[in-house]
Amino acid sequence: MTDNEKRVPWFLWPFWVIWRFLAWIVSITGRLLAVILGFVLMLAGLLVSVTVVGLIVGVPMILLGVLLVIRGLF
Repeated sequence: MTDNEKRVPWFLWPFWVIWRFLAWIVSITGRLLAVILGFVLMLAGLLVSVTVVGLIVGVPMILLGVLLVIRGLF
């Protein structure tokens, strides 16, 4: 980390890492494709969440999709 970058508090680090990962996906795929991928992840997460066992995988997929759409739009 260089001196010009702001340090992230330890308790916000997991959120910062997820946001940086989403920014990396958006930079690789482009904004429109990131939004489409986010909607697909939300739909797939919703379909997987129909079963109780699928909630463990479905809810994080939905949240990742929502964050990807937000990152792609703004």
